[in-house]
Amino acid sequence: MSIVDKVNSETRMVFNRFFDKEPLNYLEAAGLYGVIAQGRYNIAALEVMYNHAQDSTLKELIKEAIDRHTKAIITQSEDLLQDSGGHLPSLTFKQRTLHKSDLNIPEDGRLGDGEIAITIGNMAKASQMALLTALHQSYQLEVALMYRQMLDAGLDWDYRLLQLMLKRNWLPHLHKIEH
Repeated sequence: MSIVDKVNSETRMVFNRFFDKEPLNYLEAAGLYGVIAQGRYNIAALEVMYNHAQDSTLKELIKEAIDRHTKAIITQSEDLLQDSGGHLPSLTFKQRTLHKSDLNIPEDGRLGDGEIAITIGNMAKASQMALLTALHQSYQLEVALMYRQMLDAGLDWDYRLLQLMLKRNWLPHLHKIEH
C-alpha cells in the first residue's frame, strides 16, 4: 500500500465517521422499537401504581421512574429510530392523572405499598436486563451510550428503591445461617 493509498484510506475513514453514518441494523432497530413499546406500557402501569401508593417517598420514586427514566428513554429511542427511517410503534395507552392525595380505594381493592415496591422493583430489573441485552447488540456508538447511561441511572434508582424497601420492612428479613 502506497503512502497515497494510506492517506486516502484514513481520509475516507474520518469522513465516514463524521458525515456518513450507517443506518441502524435490524437488531438495533428492533431493540429501540421494543424499548418504546414496553416503555409506553410501563408508564401506564406505573401511573396506576402511583395512584395506589400511599407512602410519599415511594410516590416520589415512581414519579421519577416515569419522568426521568421511562419517558426519557422513550424520547431518545424515538428520535434515534426516526432519524434512521424506522417506524414508531402505534401502541398507546390512556394517560392517567397522578393524584398526590389518597384516592380512598378500599383496602381489598388496592395494592399495598410493599406490593407496589416489589412490583416496580421487578419491572426495573426486567427493564435493566432488556437494556443490557440491547446494549450488547448495539453497533452504533450513540445507541450504546444511550443504553449505558439509562442503565446506570436505572441501577442507581433501583438501589434507592431497595434502601426504601429495607427501611420500611417491605422485604423479608433473611436469617443468617451459621455453619
